Amino acid sequence: MSIRLVTAPLEIDFDFAKSGAEEFEREYQSLSESDDDPIGQWLKIAKARGETKETDPVLLNLLVELHRKVDQLTQIVKNEEPKRIPLSMHAEIEAIGFEHFRLKEPLLQKSERYYGRIAMPVFPKRDVAIWFEALDSRVAKIVRMHERDIKEWNSYVTARERIMIREMKRK
Repeated sequence: MSIRLVTAPLEIDFDFAKSGAEEFEREYQSLSESDDDPIGQWLKIAKARGETKETDPVLLNLLVELHRKVDQLTQIVKNEEPKRIPLSMHAEIEAIGFEHFRLKEPLLQKSERYYGRIAMPVFPKRDVAIWFEALDSRVAKIVRMHERDIKEWNSYVTARERIMIREMKRK
């Protein structure tokens, strides 16, 4: 089996799926609703009503993200942190593909299932929750990811491929 991967500087926190499946599933579902903050809910309702038709979508998204940043700064000042389940392992991802990724270090156990969070360097920055299965000690297949996250993941993989192609052309 041939898996096409491109280099990507990502990090992942993960744990065995068995060690807290119910807790992990709850967090997985909550991370899917990352737009479930008050401003995100308001924006969804406004779009559904057609109230944003005459608004520049880029400007609107930037404004919403500024509001979220203010909320984050408020949380920092108040010493509030988003609740995340502590995961026992942390690793650097060396390369990614549309359905796979490879760790720098051999930390996985073949055929084991894991739950993880990847900090995605996209706008807006956020954690992406995934379920994955180890194909060997370093390579994993993504088994489950939210629909919106799949789109962002695929866009990121494509962007990394373009960077790799540009670098190869320069050489």
